[in-house]
Amino acid sequence: MKGKICKGIAGFYYVHDGHSRIYECKAKGIFRNQKIKPLPGDNVEFTVLSEAESEGSITAIHPRKNQLIRPAVSNVDQALVVFALTSPEPNFNLLDRFLISMEQQNLPTVICFNKQDLDSGAKEQECRERYRGSGNTVVFASVQQEEGMESIRELLRGRTSVLAGPSGVGKSSLMNHLQPEAAMETGAISEKIQRGRHTTRHSELFYLEEDTFLMDTPGFTSLNITGIEAGDLHGYFPEFLPYEANCRFLDCVHVGERDCGVKKALEEGKICRGRYENYLQIYQELKDKKKY
Repeated sequence: MKGKICKGIAGFYYVHDGHSRIYECKAKGIFRNQKIKPLPGDNVEFTVLSEAESEGSITAIHPRKNQLIRPAVSNVDQALVVFALTSPEPNFNLLDRFLISMEQQNLPTVICFNKQDLDSGAKEQECRERYRGSGNTVVFASVQQEEGMESIRELLRGRTSVLAGPSGVGKSSLMNHLQPEAAMETGAISEKIQRGRHTTRHSELFYLEEDTFLMDTPGFTSLNITGIEAGDLHGYFPEFLPYEANCRFLDCVHVGERDCGVKKALEEGKICRGRYENYLQIYQELKDKKKY
């Protein structure tokens, strides 16, 4: 039979048959000998050992079209990253790092700002302006008020998506709304530190509808950028591209150079200053790493 691995825990892999059933499977030793570790998202062949107990054995892993490092999953079409408009306030630096990380892995990202019902409208407008030229789809929603859910479902339909974001932004509540059978624990915001308690402890893939899967992943509060040279970072900020032709130097990195088209566009309000400041911070981090 064919199926897709939903999660792996302690050497057991839970395989969805594409219809309505999940089998608890062990993987054949040949994978271990070949140093192949089954991952959530893997399309596999498996043999049913017991229908009554829903047990099986994975016999083959199909070639992966991609493999993410963090989270460790495979065969993903896009990322859906969730931040709150308020309570807690969005950490734009963390979001920008996530966008860079997904771009490194050639993965399109949908940005979902949740808790729209708690915002007066000012933060929503700020977020629209901030990510207008980022090359990412941006949606606004209120899981609590069930607003924006159909737009999100449409963006997910026919794809395998990774659901990611910090704890406490309503990520697990969104998962529960999209797939009630997930019955995931939802966490409360700590009023003292304004961070959510970590409620998702492992990556798990959920079946939403035909050919549509959504993988929930543990919340994150920090993200280091690796594998990029400081001089290449500007390529991960698509809003810079229209103005780079106006730079005096071909190798301009838009930091300290004179006659920089990007910095001119920044002063004219054509590029979001907050995004540019995050670019400078990450650029300096990458540059400092190279020294050591």
